[in-house]
Amino acid sequence: PEGCLLRAGALTITAAQLAAEQEKAPERARGIWQTHPFFMLEQFAIRQLLVAEARAWAAKANGETADLTEERLINTYLNSVADSAVVSDAELTAFYEANTAMMGGMSYEQVAKDLRAYLLDEKRQEVVDGHIRTLSARTTVELDAVWVAARAAAELNNPVDQARRAGKPALVKFGAQGCQACDMMVPILKELKETYAGKCPVLEIDVRAESILAARYGISSIPVLVLFDDKGREIYRHVGFIAKDALVEQLAQHGVR
Repeated sequence: PEGCLLRAGALTITAAQLAAEQEKAPERARGIWQTHPFFMLEQFAIRQLLVAEARAWAAKANGETADLTEERLINTYLNSVADSAVVSDAELTAFYEANTAMMGGMSYEQVAKDLRAYLLDEKRQEVVDGHIRTLSARTTVELDAVWVAARAAAELNNPVDQARRAGKPALVKFGAQGCQACDMMVPILKELKETYAGKCPVLEIDVRAESILAARYGISSIPVLVLFDDKGREIYRHVGFIAKDALVEQLAQHGVR
């Protein structure tokens, strides 16, 4: 309908609603919303869709939601989604063996408990991120094509989306200087840039300088490595440090050699 920017099931978002959300934003954020209105629409829609899913989940589980804020309701729901995450002993052992240089000489038995907690946190975040990324697989989302087309060029004018449209696989690391695991990935990615030159661009995105881009790709912890195929589709994602051999193996499994 005229004036409607997005429709997903019972949810509709109008241009007037989006403008009202922009006015609610902190003053320092309004310039970002004006520059990236599609991102703002996406974030607003994600929140509303998650609220709807959370209420349906709570009703099915006979949970009380009347006293919960939307934020608390979403967090409770996503925590229940993350409860499916588990870390096997085999995964724990493999991580220790692949990252012995990070262990400061400590034995597996000395670090196993802390490593399991670390890997479980990563897996829980991966489950949540995956659940959010697949919202549109559970609910048909329709957009105002004219409104989107008018903003597409500006939204896609960034290194990641340019690489995705180049017709080659692309590996992107989202991170930040000073993050230990991110810094450990720097020499590895430097070698991979040389190894895959002309075959697979290797990009490094500073999430502090590119906060909107990082948010668009669902980056909530760092480092995150994302592999796109030659049609720009995400085919692999890894959260946290990964050793060079393990990363090369993953690239090979996805056709990058």
